[in-house]
Amino acid sequence: MFGQDEKKQGESRTLFVIVLTSAMMVLEIVAGLHFGSMALLADGLHMASHAAALGISAFAYVYARRHAHDERFSFGTGKVNALGGFTGAILLSFFTLFMVWESVERVLNPVAIAFNQAILVAVLGLLVNGISVWILGLHSHDHGHSHDHNLRSAYLHVLADALTSFTAIFALLAAKYFGLVWMDPLMGIVGALMVARWSLGLLKSTGDVLL
Repeated sequence: MFGQDEKKQGESRTLFVIVLTSAMMVLEIVAGLHFGSMALLADGLHMASHAAALGISAFAYVYARRHAHDERFSFGTGKVNALGGFTGAILLSFFTLFMVWESVERVLNPVAIAFNQAILVAVLGLLVNGISVWILGLHSHDHGHSHDHNLRSAYLHVLADALTSFTAIFALLAAKYFGLVWMDPLMGIVGALMVARWSLGLLKSTGDVLL
């Protein structure tokens, strides 16, 4: 019904990005534990939350497609993707609160960071996130792509990851070369505010569809 039984391009893209994100997540967590870097470990946990959110997006795609002809859905399963996007936006909001909490905690209780290892892994994380953002990019010429709220949720999650990786690199370089250790938690708060703005916009757009 309404083409909802067709496999959307966003589904394949999301699944591929889940693989990339999960691999980078494992690398950051292992590296954080090995090098004693709480910053890397925290980034790995951030990516874990996003991998879970991306999993919800993938599930929404599959569920909507497989139940497209289910008579229980009088108007089809079109709103399932919007619901997936809405759920992803809520998770993104919790992630924002976690970022702020971690940043404040780091101001009150600074932790020692293995700068060289942390910067290397953060750069690799930025590259992986950059590839993911490109794969899920909303500015492609796919017809109807911009109306896929589920894909938009996945896109904002990887964009938030890219943002945190970039600000982490900036903060780590400032701390290493200029002794500005406070830049790390400050960039965390700045990144959280930007992510909050994206999540609120997505909540509004998907909420309008659901209501």
